[in-house]
Amino acid sequence: MSPQSRSVKSVLAPIATDMENLNEVIRSSLHSKVSLINQISDYIIQAGGKRLRPALVILVARALGATGQQMRHAVDLAAIVEFIHTATLLHDDVVDESSMRRGRLTANAEYGNSAAVLVGDFLYSRSFQMMVRIGEMAVMDVLSEATNTIAEGEVLQLLNCKDPDVTEQRYMQVIDFKTAKLFEASCRLAAIVTGQDAEITESLGRFGAELGSAFQLIDDVLDYAGESGALGKNVGDDLREGKPTLPLIHAMQHASDPRVVELIRSAIEQGGTQEVDVILQAIESSGSIDYTREKAKTLAKQATVRLEALPDSPFRASLAALCEVAVERES
Repeated sequence: MSPQSRSVKSVLAPIATDMENLNEVIRSSLHSKVSLINQISDYIIQAGGKRLRPALVILVARALGATGQQMRHAVDLAAIVEFIHTATLLHDDVVDESSMRRGRLTANAEYGNSAAVLVGDFLYSRSFQMMVRIGEMAVMDVLSEATNTIAEGEVLQLLNCKDPDVTEQRYMQVIDFKTAKLFEASCRLAAIVTGQDAEITESLGRFGAELGSAFQLIDDVLDYAGESGALGKNVGDDLREGKPTLPLIHAMQHASDPRVVELIRSAIEQGGTQEVDVILQAIESSGSIDYTREKAKTLAKQATVRLEALPDSPFRASLAALCEVAVERES
């Protein structure tokens, strides 16, 4: 089966039962005495999503031989990771004034900015309640560092917004902080609950970070080369928000026509899409889509090599397949 014909769901088939258990933990853990929190939580759950980060916790734990109490902790940690990720999305959508995600209204568009921000805060605080119950200082260390780094990444992205002079290095730092960090934490958590040594834990952390970076770069590609229906948002949304992602940064550096370069700079500064067709053509003709995709593939290949430290199993095979699917996907 080719990577293009596989879905994330099919790759995660070996942990289907664990993912069902995860869904139950998510539902029970989100319950609140406040009805609006329950209402928005249900809305978020129904929105779906790939649940890639929590799936990584479970897959890596299974690949490391987790059973019994270790696996119960891994599923709880997967739920915590999902709550942290969802909280960042709720806050991001407010900051970006986004109205669509995964083909439906965002929580802030449906319930208002105040409710979305406060429920995001609830998800963070519930996450820390659950961490304390697990009672592993190493777990709290990884997750507290991750949430802090993600917050720094969000501020870095805000500073980059509407700045046409953002370099590739500055943009990759945002990815490292904002996206890759939670992928890294997911894999580290699985190593911790299964009692791995520092070398294995570090290697799996790097695997997660490289996979996360690759995944984000493909998101950047799809914003300019995807289909709106498949993405659940409009192509060019990053440009509308004045976000200089890698395809745009590369196009500014390599577009042959200075007038197009100036057009891209102006679009970033103003956050507009009046000339979106010309800009999309420039991104394509300057090889920026291919450049970004190849960078993602290189990162995914590096991640795959790190899996050699794991014993052969269907779970390791799924992790390797996930690296392929992450960079070949179309949504």
